[in-house]
Amino acid sequence: MTTTLKIDFVSDIACPWCAVGLGALEGALTRLQGEVQADLHFQPFELNPNMPAGGQDLVEHITQKYGSTPEQQAQMRQNISDRGAEVGFAFAPGGRGRVYNTFDAHRLLHWAHEEGSAGQQHALKKALLAAYQGRAERIEDHAVLLACVKEVGMDVATAERILQSDTYAQEVRAREQFYLQAGIHSVPAIIINDRHLISGGQPTEVFEQALRRIAAGQA
Repeated sequence: MTTTLKIDFVSDIACPWCAVGLGALEGALTRLQGEVQADLHFQPFELNPNMPAGGQDLVEHITQKYGSTPEQQAQMRQNISDRGAEVGFAFAPGGRGRVYNTFDAHRLLHWAHEEGSAGQQHALKKALLAAYQGRAERIEDHAVLLACVKEVGMDVATAERILQSDTYAQEVRAREQFYLQAGIHSVPAIIINDRHLISGGQPTEVFEQALRRIAAGQA
């Protein structure tokens, strides 16, 4: 018997560990086919909500935010790259270069959830991660965002109208505040059935064991 689990994947396109976590979650769900079916929703979280247009140099940003040295950052990039390879995600070899505001990307993801067909929000999330984390594209650029929309088969003209307005801005901010007030301050945060929290870019095995245990308790 297959058990359906509601999964809220709270994350930011600017977070490399979110790409790792999503790949691991997808791997776990593949292993659990026939046992667990996911009702998957991508929820917004901004690591840098006040990032201005044009962004900031990545090394400068990480140094200011965490106080790490360039050597420590290089080692972390290698660690993330290795973890990405384990789950089938290829990060840009030279890193992202700059950190950008991701609010417009979250507005499009909200639109995909509200108006898209089954699986399109998931596909758009992956396309956005590939553009920013995988190819180091400027994720604040509307042309980049619209290319991702086109890639997943959603209506580019509608997306362009959304980007040129404040459509879904209020809804996205409300969802962000909901998760902040719920105690989510780092991502990825994976919430199962509104009750169980899995934090961070965990290995596939961790997701598999947790989902199986939750599903068994629900059966």
